[in-house]
Parts: sequence; structure tokens; C-alpha cells
Amino acid sequence: MATAAQWLEGARPRTLPLAFAPVIIGSAAAFGLGSFAPVNAVLAAVVSVLLQVGVNYANDYSDGIRGTDDERVGPLRLTGSGAAEPRQVKLAAFASFGVAMLAGLVLIILSGAWFGLLVGVGCIAAAWGYTGGKNPYGYRGLGDVFVFVFFGLVATLGTTFTQADRLSAAAWVGAVCTGLIATALLMANNVRDIPTDSVVGKKTLAVRLGDTAARASYVVMLAVAILLPLLLSPTYPWILLVLLLVPVCVVPIRLMLTGDKRASLIPVLKQTGLINLAFSLLFAAGIVLTVVLA
Repeated sequence: MATAAQWLEGARPRTLPLAFAPVIIGSAAAFGLGSFAPVNAVLAAVVSVLLQVGVNYANDYSDGIRGTDDERVGPLRLTGSGAAEPRQVKLAAFASFGVAMLAGLVLIILSGAWFGLLVGVGCIAAAWGYTGGKNPYGYRGLGDVFVFVFFGLVATLGTTFTQADRLSAAAWVGAVCTGLIATALLMANNVRDIPTDSVVGKKTLAVRLGDTAARASYVVMLAVAILLPLLLSPTYPWILLVLLLVPVCVVPIRLMLTGDKRASLIPVLKQTGLINLAFSLLFAAGIVLTVVLA
């Protein structure tokens, strides 16, 4: 029987900044439109976090029963390590999805964005299909697309729309940026797992690109994410605050480009997650300060 600490580790708390970042950015974009709604923002955060936890447990279960995690470098996996029964991990995933759906339903009712019902169903289907089912798309190199679309575009734009009932250039730019950073984190994770994933036939984008190109793609994604907000500077001058992250990115980039041991890439996951959270806060501050000081 897994301990509470092991269940917490299995939820992969280091990935949770990926859930908060799009909500912060989307809420800031709504503020820029004069329509910030705190209750809706909190509900969006609950949905985003529980979907992230659900995805993490679902991946743990699916990879575990396939044997993908039998020889793994990195944090504990409940199923692969035998700490928890596969059925328990699967139930934890669906429990997380269930509560996320309830919070999402309340958000839809409050905002009147009824199309969100279809979006929610799509999110759950995509979350499970990543590594679950007979033909998981995460094993075909499409996991990065899922992360960019759902933890970047959908989460950010959905947050803005359920508060402002419309979108803005800031919402779109922020969505692309946080999606790229989230995808960079996944790339770092998959570069670390290239040897084991290749053996079991899990053809992630990192496996398809190869070690060198996959590492380079991490750098490109971070660079684009940090520089793209400059397009908003004529409207939101304070958005230049995101450039403070440039020196912060040096350490994980160096590790990605020079780390010859797989274990040396583990810190990159936490660092990239924190970069995403810091980016969202600086991006939001840039919008809020511009509006408040105007």
C-alpha cells in the first residue's frame, strides 16, 4: 500500500506550475480587457491543476502496465515501482478527472460558455489517450502537440474567455508562450528517457528527433517563449519584465546541452516548471502594471 508521501510524489508536484501558469496569464489578459473575475479564475485553476494531476496518474498507470517504467531514471512511479496497485492508480486518475469536470461545470454555468462542455470532454479524452488505450498518441510522438494545445492554448484562452467573454492579442501570445515552455519541459523529460523509451517502442518526439536535435529544440522553445511577448510591448510596455528570465534560463539550457548523464537532466524539469510559473507572473505583472499606471 503506497504511503501518502508516495501518492503525493506520484502526482508529480514539480509539474503543477504548468497548471497554474496558463490560468495566471489568462486572468491577466482578462484584467487587461477590464473583465477580471476572481471566482472564475479560482475555478479555472482547480480544473487545470486536477487535470494535470489526473494526467500524471494516468501516465503512471498506462506506462506502468506496459512496462515502460520498469527501468527508469527519475522520480517514483507508483505502478512501475509496485508501490501501488495499477487499479488504485487508475482510480486516482479518474477521480481527479471527475472533480475537475465538476469544477469545470460550475465554471461553465457561471460564465455561460456552454461550448466548454465539448472542450472539457476533449480535455479528458486527450488526457487519457496520451498514454492510455490501445493506440496512445504519446507513443507516436504527438504528446508534445497535446501539451502545447491543452496546457497552452486551451487552458489560457479558456481562462480568459470564461472571464471576459472574448479574447485579446495578449491572451493569444501568452497562450503560445506558456504552451511552448510546457512543451519544453516535456521535451526535457523525454530526452532523459530516450534510451528506455526506444527499447519499449515509445516513439516520443524526442526519440524521433534524436538526442542532439531534441536538446536543441528545448533551447528554441524557451527562446521563442521569452522573446515573443516583445510583440506586445507597444501596448503593454511593462511586458518587458519577462526579459528578467533570460539569465534564469541559462542554467537549464546549459544542463540540457551538456548533461551527458540522464540523471543530470532531472533538475531541468523543476527548473523549467518554475520558469513557466515565473514567466506567467512577470507576464501578468506587465499587463496589470500597464493598465494600473496608465
